[in-house]
Amino acid sequence: MTYFHAILQAVLFCAVLAAVVWMFWLALEQSTGKEKKNWFGIFKGLILGTAVGTGVGLGGFFLANAPATRGMGEVMFSLVPFCTGFAIAMVTRRRNTAWACSLLAVLASLLFLIAGKLEGLLCAILAFPLLALGLGLGVFLGSLFRRYVVERLRNQMTSMVAVFMLSPMIVLAGHQLEQPSLETARRETISNSIFLAAQPQEVWTDIQSIDSINAAKPLLMHFGLPVPLRCTLERKGVGAKRTCYFESGFIEEIITAWDPPYSMQLTIDRTNMPGRHWLGFEKADYELQAEGSGTRLTRTTTITSHLYPVWYWRYFERLGVSSEHEYLLRDVSNRLNR
Repeated sequence: MTYFHAILQAVLFCAVLAAVVWMFWLALEQSTGKEKKNWFGIFKGLILGTAVGTGVGLGGFFLANAPATRGMGEVMFSLVPFCTGFAIAMVTRRRNTAWACSLLAVLASLLFLIAGKLEGLLCAILAFPLLALGLGLGVFLGSLFRRYVVERLRNQMTSMVAVFMLSPMIVLAGHQLEQPSLETARRETISNSIFLAAQPQEVWTDIQSIDSINAAKPLLMHFGLPVPLRCTLERKGVGAKRTCYFESGFIEEIITAWDPPYSMQLTIDRTNMPGRHWLGFEKADYELQAEGSGTRLTRTTTITSHLYPVWYWRYFERLGVSSEHEYLLRDVSNRLNR
């Protein structure tokens, strides 16, 4: 583990601890009179709401992935957090307590998924705004429903149990409706280039196989974006296998076009990377073009994705691939300038 990751984990732990203290203070601030002296009662309310929210959130996560599906979409990022927020509002009487429980529940759920290696830290960070939006809407509407419907009924407990029973049914129904679209892959093609003060033949030598990659890591690589280490080429020419190794896992490529020193095209034959079952790699291209006294090197990658909504995730997918490209291109530049 690097020092950066150790520091990051310490910061995250402190952030969760600070969130707990802040949420308790919010709940206490909203209480008056004798309630302020009943710290145990406030703490018990926070625990109950957080436990309910965490249970509904994690239950929804597993329901939205059963049977095993390749993608995640609106159900996972909108419907599940909405049901979670709605459930929290059913068991908490005060607004601040509900917001407190929502934040603690989403943090607890994400930490559980990260610790269990069901999701990565980067995915959790990027998903948080979507989850928070669904949670907030669920808490808001759930609070109104509790105030104007449940609290006016004679048998309130039965009504709340009915709401809890409906949540998994709604998630399952939504997942069944959404599943066909999640199985449909969408493709994204991302290109990045760099100008190098070297002739194409010099650059060509440096992109075929790479003993080690040494360049400044982009920000996303410190939060879980795969870090490439080296690439090996078994032989030159069409049909040859090229393997790129990462800190966790590897990608095997087959050369489909070989035109030295101007073009190398590859298809992704096998991917062995932890997590990210919703993301696939189809092909990669290197294009070298003489430009003045140097060379314009362009790296292009085509990916497939089963992650929705597109309007939210496309930007981050392209940013992640571009970060990988820039890391590799900077390494080529560093080696040529030695």
